[in-house]
Amino acid sequence: MNWNKLTQPSQIEDIKALSEDIPVMIFKHSTRCSLSSISLDRLLRNWKDDDHKNIVPYHLDIIENRELSNKISQEFGIPHQSPQVIVVKNGISVYDNSHFGISYPEIMGVIKN
Repeated sequence: MNWNKLTQPSQIEDIKALSEDIPVMIFKHSTRCSLSSISLDRLLRNWKDDDHKNIVPYHLDIIENRELSNKISQEFGIPHQSPQVIVVKNGISVYDNSHFGISYPEIMGVIKN
């Protein structure tokens, strides 16, 4: 999986603009949390090589970028969680889930609608 690193607040506007053409997935990950690592691994095991044609994945390390994580939660009107997946289409969050609720089939279903 070719992650785009999410490290700058200015990238939020880039993500919103990009999501007008193709959905964007943000994975908020804590390197200190075993549940976060398990959720990330589950997502990666299901990820198909061609999925990048249908969704652009971003990875946010919340330990290094906690303020940015909070800004994303505020920008999209969702509570902060970790781990957390947010799918953005047309500039708004259309899916968010956390912990073991993160579901590859649900993510793929949302982007097809």
